[in-house]
Amino acid sequence: MAGVTAMTLTGCARPAGPAAPPVREAMDQARSAEPAGEAGEAPYRRWGLTAPLAAAPAPNPSTAPLAGSPARPARPAGPALPPVVDRIPTRDKVVFLTYDDGAERDPRFVDMVRELRLPVSMFLTDSVAGPGYAHFARLRSVGAGLHNHTLDHAALRGLPYAGQRAEICGQQNKLKSRFGLRPRLFRPPYGTYDTTTLRAAADCGITAVVLWRASMGPTDLTYTHGSHRLRPGDIVAVDPDETMGPTLRERTARLLREIQRQGLTVGRLENYL
Repeated sequence: MAGVTAMTLTGCARPAGPAAPPVREAMDQARSAEPAGEAGEAPYRRWGLTAPLAAAPAPNPSTAPLAGSPARPARPAGPALPPVVDRIPTRDKVVFLTYDDGAERDPRFVDMVRELRLPVSMFLTDSVAGPGYAHFARLRSVGAGLHNHTLDHAALRGLPYAGQRAEICGQQNKLKSRFGLRPRLFRPPYGTYDTTTLRAAADCGITAVVLWRASMGPTDLTYTHGSHRLRPGDIVAVDPDETMGPTLRERTARLLREIQRQGLTVGRLENYL
């Protein structure tokens, strides 16, 4: 993840003795770099991973697009309209984790994000997340990004401009009032939108409309189009649980294991858009 650096111990006395063999010394350094959790357990093991999550490279002009540049527009956008993206064109071996609505408010998920230093982006609907905004304040305090998913989760496509603007700008105002921020990123409910949505979003201060190329359900990843494997720059939606299936933590851990299996890691979406 961006901004994660290995930690080393300094200023500690070391007993005199023969120098450690190179392999053993490397192992000792690796152990010192792993932040210990409860009873000395490495956090990645506690959250169901078999190896630490690799750090994402810091974005730079050679690997990340300019802010607001379109990744894969779902329909042509005029010069004043925000791009619609489901992946980011980058050579970095990263994907991006996004979560919708805000119905699941497990305090242990906050611990997971904190201990794994996991960059996640939450797209919040006021009528769903509003009663639990304190939970999302805690998530924000450990590094989560908070973004707009409308006031009431209405399907926007086909609605008049005034109605769409009320849904989007209304949630901008709610998030400004609660968290002191006006998000730049917006996800339309159900992933449906039209040109009126883009106009309303732009007028509400949105700079990118974020869809997804893959989604994580109770057990597996599904893909909206193209290759049925993750590619660098893919935006992944972790589906809300509507079946009392695996917890948000379990679904996230399963997704992280698959990301690692495919030789990728997790980047911070806000650093690339």
